[in-house]
Amino acid sequence: MSVLLQVHEVTKRFGGLQALTQVSFDLPEGQILGLIGPNGAGKTTLFNTINGVYKPDGGRITFRGQDVTGKKPYYLAKMGMARTHQIVRPLNDLTVRENVMVGACFGHENRPLHEARAIADEVLAFVGLDARADQLAGSLNIAQKKRLEMARALAARPHLLLLDEVLAGLNPAEIDGMVQTILKIRDQGVTILMIEHVMKAIMNVSDRIIVLDYGQLIAEGTPQEIASNQRVIEAYLGDPRMAEQLMEEQV
Repeated sequence: MSVLLQVHEVTKRFGGLQALTQVSFDLPEGQILGLIGPNGAGKTTLFNTINGVYKPDGGRITFRGQDVTGKKPYYLAKMGMARTHQIVRPLNDLTVRENVMVGACFGHENRPLHEARAIADEVLAFVGLDARADQLAGSLNIAQKKRLEMARALAARPHLLLLDEVLAGLNPAEIDGMVQTILKIRDQGVTILMIEHVMKAIMNVSDRIIVLDYGQLIAEGTPQEIASNQRVIEAYLGDPRMAEQLMEEQV
């Protein structure tokens, strides 16, 4: 199995704040890698560094065999990297379909408008939003906007999909539905790196999990290994009862 993404000793500072310290991991093609840790641990900063929003102060990022350290997001999008954002920001004055067409036009395949429309309709059906294609994006509820964000990223036809808390704010039924969608995306050959705080979901969906704390990678392993890791329990879960619950939520 080939490695799609390599993060090697990536460091990022903001003034006197050390946000990331020599973070390293590999993400093989076709896997789902979960990224967990306390608030402020550096998870979204790591996403932004991989995605080209921030240039790292040290280290190297390799994507599809190329050194992409410090490359801009639009360059990475053309290479086949797409992402969602923790706070969804759809283009509210465009329709749901038009929002997704943006992903197709400016993503990996750079499709023209007439082809982008067909791709948008295909992806909207996949995420369950086809009935709302002609609605304005601003009229959607939070769960629908999360799916729209995912649809726009998928329309870019990515090799790697970065998901930043796509389950936040969803009820249990919506979470279950989104988890099934994520698994279907992986089954289509898309590699996924996802930040998530919903432990039941991240444990059930991930092939492996990495854990950040204060900008440092403190653990990496299977869901079972992470669930029983004492350092993870102390840094992230705190209450031993939460650790017990985490163990019970494994599949």
